[in-house]
Amino acid sequence: MSRSLTVLVCGALALSIALGIRQDFGLLLAPMSRDLGWSLAALSLGIAVQQIVWGVIQPLVGALADTRGPHVVVAGGAVVYALGLLLMALGGTPLLFQLGAGLFVGAALGAVGFSVVLGAVARAVPPEKRSLYLGMASAGGSFGMFAFVPVGQALIAGIGWQGAVLALAALALLIVPLAMALGGAPAKPAGGPAGPSLGEALAAARRHDGFVLLTLGYFVCGFHVAFIGTHLPGYVAACGLSPDVGAWSLALIGLFNVIGSLAAGQLGGRHRPKYLLAGIYALRGVVLLAFLMAPKTPTVMLLFAASMGLLWLSTVPLTTTVVAGIFGPQYVSTLFGIVFLSHQVGAFLGALSGGLSVAYLGSYDAVWWASIALAAAAALIHLPIRDARLPAFAAAR
Repeated sequence: MSRSLTVLVCGALALSIALGIRQDFGLLLAPMSRDLGWSLAALSLGIAVQQIVWGVIQPLVGALADTRGPHVVVAGGAVVYALGLLLMALGGTPLLFQLGAGLFVGAALGAVGFSVVLGAVARAVPPEKRSLYLGMASAGGSFGMFAFVPVGQALIAGIGWQGAVLALAALALLIVPLAMALGGAPAKPAGGPAGPSLGEALAAARRHDGFVLLTLGYFVCGFHVAFIGTHLPGYVAACGLSPDVGAWSLALIGLFNVIGSLAAGQLGGRHRPKYLLAGIYALRGVVLLAFLMAPKTPTVMLLFAASMGLLWLSTVPLTTTVVAGIFGPQYVSTLFGIVFLSHQVGAFLGALSGGLSVAYLGSYDAVWWASIALAAAAALIHLPIRDARLPAFAAAR
């Protein structure tokens, strides 16, 4: 197996496990709240903290992966992931749940997440295949989001939510051997100019208006993903439908996310990714509006989940491709990590706002409407992005 294919397969599997476990969190909130007597708002706070920690740590672990190698970062993240899940299962207090789900799992997702893994993939493949391989790696994470939902539902039904979380902690450790294939520190170029330093790349990104717009737009993706992923099962229940509809809705998001990620990776090699991103956000707004207007039947819920799944993480390979296109692949983990920080600020607000909306307004309606407005704004933000390679990074492939 070639080096690029090995990195792709192991990276995709690592993402699959990490994001698959995370997708089960939406199924855990209701039984935990019922059995422990904790409010939905208290549990949502833990998930919201997770989102912001995930984002804040992303540039830091990205820089560590760019300079020291992704294998150490991803393996360490897997261990921290397992520890966080243990705290969630055995902590016994809302504070310890929030520490485990928020601080530990948030930090672990940063280390095992998109910026580090996709950075390793971007460096391992030639530019003409980069968008396609990034789409395939993202699809691996998407498959985990589909496959782990029925597994999580079965574990909760069979051994309870606590046993399910302990089983997921054991699965998280499977990421450690996969991390070893992602490689060590990137090799320095032999002879010739060394190219811009990490500090120079950060300075260039700060001054680049296209990078700033891309970062602002990714906030919206985080808001949508965290709100829907965390609260869709609760919304299904509030509509009087079976919990199985909520579980299958999450599973369909993951399944159709595979298709969307693969399609985005393929299309990103043929069309300018910024226009594809604008189209994805515009379509999200249309789907959200149609969903709000439709009767809330099981069929409508599942159709909504499938439609959103196509648009779910299809933004990831395209956004990464834009970053690598402007600055080259050398520091893509760090620079995408900064963009992803904005994503996670949005995710923090999306996860938290769902719980607060139910607590203070009695429904999720206000957050659904806010999601539509944000989708329209994101579609417009991507259109003027300057995505040409900067001259200082012209030699980077």
